[in-house]
Amino acid sequence: METETGHEEVISRNFIERIIDEDLAQGTHGGKVVTRFPPEPNGYLHIGHAKSICLNFGLAQQYGGVCHLRFDDTNPAKEEVEYIESIKRDIAWLGFTWDGYEFYASDYFEILHTIALKLIAEGKAYVDELSPEQVRTYRGTLKEPGVNSPYRDRSIEENLRLFSEMKDGKHAEGTLFLRAKIDMASPNLNMRDPSLYRIKHTMHHRTGDAWSIYPMYDFTHPLSDALEKITHSICTLEFEDHRPLYDWIVAASGLPDVPHQYEFARLNLNYTVMSKRLLLQLVKDGHVSGWDDPRMPTISGLRRRGYSPQAIRDFAGRIGVSKTNSVVDFALLDHCLREDLNTRARRVMAVIDPLKVVITNYPEDTTEYIEADNNPEDPSAGKRQIPFTRELYIEQDDFMENPPRKYFRLSPGREIRLKHAYYITCDEVIRAEDGSIIELRCTYDPDSRGGWTADERKVKGTSHWVSAVHALPAAVRLYDKLFTAEFPGEKTGNFLDDINPDSVRELSGCMVEPSLAQAVPGDYLQFMRTGYFCVDSVDSSPDALVFNRTIPLRDSWAKLKKKMGI
Repeated sequence: METETGHEEVISRNFIERIIDEDLAQGTHGGKVVTRFPPEPNGYLHIGHAKSICLNFGLAQQYGGVCHLRFDDTNPAKEEVEYIESIKRDIAWLGFTWDGYEFYASDYFEILHTIALKLIAEGKAYVDELSPEQVRTYRGTLKEPGVNSPYRDRSIEENLRLFSEMKDGKHAEGTLFLRAKIDMASPNLNMRDPSLYRIKHTMHHRTGDAWSIYPMYDFTHPLSDALEKITHSICTLEFEDHRPLYDWIVAASGLPDVPHQYEFARLNLNYTVMSKRLLLQLVKDGHVSGWDDPRMPTISGLRRRGYSPQAIRDFAGRIGVSKTNSVVDFALLDHCLREDLNTRARRVMAVIDPLKVVITNYPEDTTEYIEADNNPEDPSAGKRQIPFTRELYIEQDDFMENPPRKYFRLSPGREIRLKHAYYITCDEVIRAEDGSIIELRCTYDPDSRGGWTADERKVKGTSHWVSAVHALPAAVRLYDKLFTAEFPGEKTGNFLDDINPDSVRELSGCMVEPSLAQAVPGDYLQFMRTGYFCVDSVDSSPDALVFNRTIPLRDSWAKLKKKMGI
């Protein structure tokens, strides 16, 4: 493709895009692109899943194909309908749709069972009754070959009978399991007679008590891909060693459509954990309030904290798709978020730690309305009217009685600008009996409305403020990283040892401008000079406003890139 200057534009492709481009050029798969996102409904999705979601659904969009949403619901002991609903909600929030292509592994239980019977009848599978400890012993090691199970050479008739009894619920869990008969001496441990079915006397959320046996992931996954005619089965690198088994299962099944598996590097993010097992432990042990706790790396947690789907999609695009494992700095995610929220968030004024200001020369019982931009980066966001009165609140940190050099905020005898409003000068400090400062008496320049004066005098300090008469009380939660260590548990072996005891602070007594009475979850807000915030979707109400700080204003990633000359 040529640009307006006549130069050919070079479009960078990741290795999966190059594979698809070649397949389309050669007419492979009939020119179709069908991907799938196959979550297990045993927990909430996290930021690592977001990368896979963006890749699979994004490729389908890019090439005019479709992406299937397929739930790998083969382990009913750990699955819940709550997880299924949360997964669908998260994918939709990220901006993707599966257009009716919603499938479940349990949709294929009958045909998977039929294929298992076929493998037994062809001598390619057998029923084993080794204990888990014996299986590990017989399996061998990376340096030593495995040993055949003493039950490997059962007759086909005996295997069919035992498998039928397993299906009918005649055996206890853990006593029998179906194994593929491949090669116990294979250098790939996944090919050493892997399990295909195990006994589980557990109700399934979709099939009830119809089954007492459930297929294993390595058996279900490739066959589901083949049955759905998936053209490009994309998974993370830890499944690369499983690809020979994937191909063996599909070939042995005799299904006509043969998909191919491609592996990419999963997302590894510092200062967090992304194992669903560990995340579940955080929830069950009460270290967080739930899967949607704003400190969690789950998509629901990020949404509740005020992340935007656009920022997450941008992040997924920036980290790219490769075949090399690496660790991504959390600062990059923060940078993507700040860049997006800067153009999206409505600017408002909120005072986190209020200090009362009385403007002694301003008329009493008078309310003046000051016009302010909702977002200077987006003119279409419009303007709003902010009430200005004799009594205001500013931040405690915006006043210092004995300031050091280069302190430009308010102090006795010093003038500052109130954002969008007037210049004020501090004349008097009012103290409580204990000596603490409780009020400032100031005067204002009535000719400085809008923050400018005819004499154009220079005032370096600017403070945000709210009207004491009109301000709304609110609670604010300030969040930090959930873990203090870059790699939780690396030193002690227990990730819980690195939990940050100060990962959240809740401040009551905050005062916010009255326009925030209409703010709802999903609104993106910038509290001027403080950070980006959102309305808490669980605990906030019109009578008790609660705001979560999404992220501070500073951008450590941008500063780091500048320092490194990137």
